[in-house]
Amino acid sequence: MTAPMPVLPPEPSPAGAAADATPPRAPEHRPPNRLLAPLRETGKLFSLAATVSREVFRRPFQVREFIEQFWFVASVTILPAALVSIPFGAVIALQVGSLTQQLGAQSFTGGASVLAVIQQASPIIVALLISGAAGSAICADLGSRKIREELDAMEVMGVSPIQRLVVPRVLATMLVAVLLNGLVSVVGTLGGYFFNVILQHGTPGAYLASFSALAQLPDLYISEVKALIFGFIAGIVAAYRGLNPRGGPKGVGDAVNQSVVITFMLLFFVNTVLTAIYLQIVPAKGS
Repeated sequence: MTAPMPVLPPEPSPAGAAADATPPRAPEHRPPNRLLAPLRETGKLFSLAATVSREVFRRPFQVREFIEQFWFVASVTILPAALVSIPFGAVIALQVGSLTQQLGAQSFTGGASVLAVIQQASPIIVALLISGAAGSAICADLGSRKIREELDAMEVMGVSPIQRLVVPRVLATMLVAVLLNGLVSVVGTLGGYFFNVILQHGTPGAYLASFSALAQLPDLYISEVKALIFGFIAGIVAAYRGLNPRGGPKGVGDAVNQSVVITFMLLFFVNTVLTAIYLQIVPAKGS
């Protein structure tokens, strides 16, 4: 009877050796650089502005939504704009009148104050009111739709939220800004005329003569161009912050506050640039 053959242990396979080996470490995930966050946000804002400019010419145009938004923006800004423009024009007339009286050029009070109202005060007042009253409402509306996932549902159904919701709101803010700028200019000029003639004992003839001597038609053009651009900026910033809320309902409130602050900062910067360009291109009357 033969002795049984000894059973040798199996040799470790290459797969087993690989399993016993320490797995390689995954590459560490680097957090995004916070210094580049403002640049990313700025790029997204400009991207939205370009998309809205392109979607304006896309059909079908949302006529009903545009009319509803135009009426809403106009209804919440007409009365505040008229009420704000009266003291604003009065303050400018009083300050300019006091300065020209010290310099011995009181006859130019009317032209200087009216140019200040038309070129600078009127577009700024319109833009601030549209951003504070209408822009905040637009941002809150879009933000609430976003957190309720209505915008995602529209994209699933093949409907562009930009073309359906954002474009009519931006166009409404632009048109209301242009029309409201004329109202503010007229009311501010009348307020300045009243305070200069009544309180500072100026003469109506000198007030109107100085205006016709210093003012020119391009002054009204640049005022309307400023109002148009400011309305576009207010609508775009409000729409961008409304489309990108963070943190649920609280994030919507934060987005509304951010939209107003960002719009104010952009308006003063753009106003400085436009004024500098205008003064370089259009010579002063009589020069």
